Amino acid sequence: MIITVSGPPGSGKSTLSRAIAEHFNLKLVSSGDVFRAMAKENGVDLEKFGHMAEADPAIDKEIDRRQVELSKTKGDFLFEGRLSGWLIDADLKIMLKTDVGVRARRIAGRENISLQQAMDETMVRQESEAKRYSEYYDIDISDLTLCDLVIESSVWNQEATANVAITAIESMKEKGLRG
Repeated sequence: MIITVSGPPGSGKSTLSRAIAEHFNLKLVSSGDVFRAMAKENGVDLEKFGHMAEADPAIDKEIDRRQVELSKTKGDFLFEGRLSGWLIDADLKIMLKTDVGVRARRIAGRENISLQQAMDETMVRQESEAKRYSEYYDIDISDLTLCDLVIESSVWNQEATANVAITAIESMKEKGLRG
């Protein structure tokens, strides 16, 4: 079984992905894990590699390529990343939608920055990523028609969000639809 979890920064992708992977014993592969592995391969720390990635689109494309290649191997995986749902042929594609204010609050708490700074950075990042994804892959990240399950995570706590996704996956498996 292959599942993807996508969504914007601060939407709860990582938290949901860990819960699903643990519940169904799936190997979790996050774009962040791939990014960290590539930084190590290049012998640089994460901050420097982040600056390198901003200047060189080939780094983002390599992260995406590695996830796609891994998805073609045998095994049960959960791929987590903003573009995973668009790039990986999965049995179930989950998208988290979350109000930008909620995301900014989560990011501010996680990164210990002001709410205003988190809001400003989130908006800039959102616009930048939408432009890059369109240029790199002709992807419109606002088009959710490819998603099998869209969860508005602004209205659910972490446990409830996980329960919605897990219930959907269990139902899918019971009906033998995929996976």
